[in-house]
Amino acid sequence: MAKEKKVVNFTEGKIVGPLLRFALPVMFALFLQSMYGAVDLFVVGHFAESADVSAVSTGSQVILTLNSLIIGLSMGITIVLGQQIGRGEAEKGGETIGSGIAMFAVVGLILTAAMAAFAAPFATALQAPPEAFDQTVAYVRICGAGCIVITAYNLIGSIFRGLGDSVTPLIAVLIACVVNIAGDLFLVAGLHMGSAGAAIATVGAQAVSVILSLLIISRKQLPFTFSRRQIRFNRKIISHIFRLGAPVALQDTLVGFSFLFILAVINSIGLIASAGVGVAEKVCAFVMLVPSAFMQSMSAFVAQNVGAGKYHRAQRSLRYGIMVSLAFGVLMFYLVFFHGMTLGGIFSKDTEVVSAGVEYLKAYGIDCLLTAFLFCFIGFFNGFGLTRFVMVQGLVGAFLIRVPGSFLLSKVQPVSLFRIGLAIPASTVVQIILCFVCMHWLKKRYDFRKE
Repeated sequence: MAKEKKVVNFTEGKIVGPLLRFALPVMFALFLQSMYGAVDLFVVGHFAESADVSAVSTGSQVILTLNSLIIGLSMGITIVLGQQIGRGEAEKGGETIGSGIAMFAVVGLILTAAMAAFAAPFATALQAPPEAFDQTVAYVRICGAGCIVITAYNLIGSIFRGLGDSVTPLIAVLIACVVNIAGDLFLVAGLHMGSAGAAIATVGAQAVSVILSLLIISRKQLPFTFSRRQIRFNRKIISHIFRLGAPVALQDTLVGFSFLFILAVINSIGLIASAGVGVAEKVCAFVMLVPSAFMQSMSAFVAQNVGAGKYHRAQRSLRYGIMVSLAFGVLMFYLVFFHGMTLGGIFSKDTEVVSAGVEYLKAYGIDCLLTAFLFCFIGFFNGFGLTRFVMVQGLVGAFLIRVPGSFLLSKVQPVSLFRIGLAIPASTVVQIILCFVCMHWLKKRYDFRKE
């Protein structure tokens, strides 16, 4: 049984300082998480063939989509815990976490079985280049076998973000990143196992992280009592978690599929284009760190203030988050648009692959300016519990703009990866417009005047 301690309270005092202090560990955690794929691609790009680079590119997108499903579902726990703390009901956290563990154990087992069974169909659907098909299947199958570990890994992060603790998830990611780097160097650079070695290193790193994180947590004070007896299927709590998390999970997963569709379109162009987009995606993971960190942080910060009925304070946190994200967005736009070759060259020694990646990456440079708004809005609405709206706006952007746009632009001759990539910022613009409309509706329903 854990000792109780005072929770991190976001409902009183200044906003910018606490928000930044919470967001910085989240950003570093996302940075380290991005290092997973980056290190995989870096080591594979320098010690293996282009086919292995393509396999990691395609396979990691499949795993990223799977990750989005798990993170989306776990957002339900972050929101429930945050709102309970805002209402002064932190003592209910033990039952919430126990039910969440029971729920996600089932989810992890189902996903593990599904990924093992459908690895080859996924590679076929994504039009993995023939030279990289077998490697892609192996990468997806190995990572898929570790779904139960991936689920536990993300569950730990969601629980502590809901409690206002962004440091513990950072420790978990740091452990995983160090182990993953060592595994990549040993299996890929040392034993020359290519993309399969990268996959084994990734899953092994997360397994080690989960085990060590559980040991750390067992010695950590919690703001409520928790015991093994609370790990059970509480229908009411699981229903609440699922009702909030499922729309986010569905949106994130289907949006992930929209990016997989773009990847399939690009894979059909050829091996160089496929590997080049893999390089671009890894660079993108880093340039989107700040808005992604604020999206997650905003959810926890806003959830507590909504639980306390402090809507004006929640709105102010949104404004501050956008301002900080936009400042970094301008810097990232400059780096990506004008220094793409330098950034891309980090992940591959093949100049053809890097050039293809840079062409696609320029479209992401434009999106850096737009996601400063969109990601903060998404975090705000998630914290408010409006996860169904988040789902709708995401699906509109993905399937009415991004998917048809990328397909149509791929038919324009000569084929341009930059032109295909423009479907991404185009969809972001539409989603931002929908967010402003929702914000206007929200202000009519709730009192956003200063408390």
